[in-house]
Amino acid sequence: MPRLFRLMRWFLLASAALFLLGAVALGALVYVVSARLPDVQSLRHIELQEPMYVHARDGRLIGLFGEMRRYPVDIRKVPPRVKLAFLAAEDANFYQHHGIDVTGIARAVWLLAKTGGQERVAGGSTITQQVAKQFFLSSEYSFRRKFSEMLLAMKMERELGKDEIFGLYLNKSFFGNRAYGVAAAAEYYYGKTLDQLTLDEAATLAGIPKFPSSGNPISNPERARIRRDNYILPRMAELGFVSRADMEAARKVPMHAAPHERQVEVYAPYVAEMVRQQMVERYGGDVLNKGYHVTTTIDPTLQAAADRAVVDGLRVYDRRHGWRKPEQVAPIPAGADDRAIGRLLHAIPAQGGLLPAVVTDNGGGRLRVVLADGSALELAGKALAWTGKPAAALAQRGDLVRLRRLPQDTPEAPAQWEIDQIPRAQVALVSLDADNGALRALVGGYSFAGNKFNRATQARRQPGSSFKPFLYAAAFERGFNPASIVLDAPVVFKDRKGHEWRPQNDSGNFAGPMRLREALVQSRNLVSVRLLDAIGVDYARRYISHFGFDEASLPPNLSMSLGTASLAPISVARGYTAFANGGFLTTPWVIDSVRDRDGKELFKENPAVACPGCATAGVPSGNAPTATSPPGKVDGFNLGPAGTTAGPSAAALPASKPTTAAAPVEGTKVAPLALDPRVAWQLRSMMLDVVRRGTATAARVLNRDDVGGKTGSTNDHRDAWFSGFGGAFVTTVWVGRDDFQSLGYREYGGKAALPIWINYMQVALKDQPQRLPEPPAGMVKVGVSAGGRLLPGVEGGIAEWVKAEDLQRMEDEALTEPDTEAPPTEESFDIF
Repeated sequence: MPRLFRLMRWFLLASAALFLLGAVALGALVYVVSARLPDVQSLRHIELQEPMYVHARDGRLIGLFGEMRRYPVDIRKVPPRVKLAFLAAEDANFYQHHGIDVTGIARAVWLLAKTGGQERVAGGSTITQQVAKQFFLSSEYSFRRKFSEMLLAMKMERELGKDEIFGLYLNKSFFGNRAYGVAAAAEYYYGKTLDQLTLDEAATLAGIPKFPSSGNPISNPERARIRRDNYILPRMAELGFVSRADMEAARKVPMHAAPHERQVEVYAPYVAEMVRQQMVERYGGDVLNKGYHVTTTIDPTLQAAADRAVVDGLRVYDRRHGWRKPEQVAPIPAGADDRAIGRLLHAIPAQGGLLPAVVTDNGGGRLRVVLADGSALELAGKALAWTGKPAAALAQRGDLVRLRRLPQDTPEAPAQWEIDQIPRAQVALVSLDADNGALRALVGGYSFAGNKFNRATQARRQPGSSFKPFLYAAAFERGFNPASIVLDAPVVFKDRKGHEWRPQNDSGNFAGPMRLREALVQSRNLVSVRLLDAIGVDYARRYISHFGFDEASLPPNLSMSLGTASLAPISVARGYTAFANGGFLTTPWVIDSVRDRDGKELFKENPAVACPGCATAGVPSGNAPTATSPPGKVDGFNLGPAGTTAGPSAAALPASKPTTAAAPVEGTKVAPLALDPRVAWQLRSMMLDVVRRGTATAARVLNRDDVGGKTGSTNDHRDAWFSGFGGAFVTTVWVGRDDFQSLGYREYGGKAALPIWINYMQVALKDQPQRLPEPPAGMVKVGVSAGGRLLPGVEGGIAEWVKAEDLQRMEDEALTEPDTEAPPTEESFDIF
């Protein structure tokens, strides 16, 4: 017996020693691991990845950008039904334990030991442990990682509240299909907010995090249904979260999840992409995941009008040139039903509102087509009428065609369709606030889905005659004025190598001597060429660069007079703002403000604005004269009088009233002057005449006196332009083909581009007051003859407003030059 007692005593001592050593080792291990645990307090300030939101000026959504869908939600705003579904699915004792579930842990450790750590085992992880793993730990399967997870979970329970942990879990968890967080999952799978979810939907979502890719209700609806019906809903009933009756009712609901994207409220994809690029440039690539809210200058009403105008305008243009062959062929497999045929279109997007469809039959004078959703339609009669062709000649079986849904008189009326086609031409529309350069509407092409190239900002095309106002402004700086006479006659220029250039008027005829006002109204090319030759190419390039153009982009030869520079539509629109606002060069901008996810303002634009009258009030602009330059001088150019008055000869003639304008509010930046405000007024007046009686008379349908602009066309009708102003807006429209092919016979700017401009401006100018500014200070009203000779007084002649300093020159010319017309004979010049 004593020997037995001694053995037992030694055994107990050894066991105690081993236990003590184990406790010491465990304590040391806990100490070492705990010392390396991260600071869980950082979770209180964690910034979950959230997409960047782009809004119109009224707050409506334009676009979302980011790697993942996530819309963080406060745990207090999560409905009880949703919370209980996740607790039943993941951790029913969450609000009772202290971070770990001992029973679950023991089971997981046993299975992990049994498999030697080579296989994944289920169970053991509480919601707190899952949060620890999501934020701090890797997905490694090992005792060490599991032990760290347990310690971290207990630390989190000590330092954070239960609702804080649960909220982190609901916002961090992955739900498949790029959806992170329960709010994003509810929106993507059901198109609902959390408070709109039914019991069956909440239970389905609660089952996704365990198998987010292979068990979500879209990729594997049957697996998701089994988890919902056989585990989550019964578990909720077992725990008393729902009644048995509610459980059974929810189990009877079929799976009905479907993809839902966040609804874009303002369709402006080219603008959204511009904003994305600018934000990445300013804040770096990670800005797309910080939940920033970007408010733009876009007006939703004007943007919608721009989209309609370009789509309708290109459809009218395209139909003038008739039906073409279908865009591609989609071979139909033998025996395919309509649903199978529809699946052939899954990768082909709608463009410009035109849906793709596959032709299945063209007999009997009608086309039978199938849409992407498998629905079949028959097109005959009016649906094909515009093509002027019989159904059999339009398309064959397997051809891909486009359908347009016609406007309905009432929502209850049956849908009406007609065959259509994607236009060959492309388009750009830019509309700016003339006073500050804010972008109000922009369309960069017929369809962003078809081609993401933004022609409004990235394309470089020749503006043709719409460039002429810039040239005329340069000439008016050199002493010309709207009444100046320039010869419209044939001219030949020869270079050193003997090459000849014979510019032509588009009409092919010549009008002889004519006033510059009439030359611009009639868009006479020969007058522009002679004008540029008279003032000098180098001078003109330097002057025109004040409109925001890179001087290097302006051709260093006389062809510049015909608009051969390659310019972006937005840069042309920017230049035209100077004519509309009194001579100030504004800078286009689209981002008005940037706020972080908490609403803190990070950026607010303060644009430079036009300020007529500021020069006379002594308020400096961005191009204000320096201390060493004479008053009214900018970069060597005279941009208007600084308190000058008309000369003695003008005393008996009506002079303009001094421009009166309040100085800008303190903190407001004044835009730089691009040209003399008097010249801006003269060019504006001349472009009003282009609409009244020139190449843009179609715009008279707007019934406004403040609408003006200039058409533009290039050789072989490759480009069609109209740039103009009305009210507070300057808008440029370009139409052309990406392959630089001709738009077709006689597709001038007034025919292809102007109708789009008019349709847009009808909306933009609605309820807008008219802008008819008085002539600026330093101008004198004179009378001239049809031949441009100054007449005594104003009555009996053609009224013109000229700069006061030009009046003496006009008087001298009236005494020395006869008022006669020279024959339009050809002249020849050498150019070197």
